[in-house]
Order: sequence, then C-alpha cells, then structure tokens
Amino acid sequence: MINNYSNTAQLKDLMTAPPMTAAQHAEIMRKRNEQRRKIEDAREQRQAESDPYGERA
Repeated sequence: MINNYSNTAQLKDLMTAPPMTAAQHAEIMRKRNEQRRKIEDAREQRQAESDPYGERA
C-alpha cells in the first residue's frame, strides 16, 4: 500500500510557497520524460534479449 502521507511539509508552507515558473515546470517534465524513456528502452531491450524467436506478429 502506498503511503500518501509521507510528505512532512506543513500546509502553511505549501500554501505560501510561490508557484513554479513555466521554465521550471518544463525542466521537470523533460527529466521525467527522459527517465521514463530510459526505463521503457531498458524494458524493451530485456524483452528482446529474452525472446529467442525475435519479434512475432
């Protein structure tokens, strides 16, 4: 079960923090997409190596 209450920040701190800029958001999303692509590529490579008959249609 996932613990959704692991963030120990106080509500006041969260509500008074300035919002992130578009550039900060774009950088975070770029990193997230890059990480996801690496994971997907590794998964595909592992499946290709474990499949002795190659791709099937």
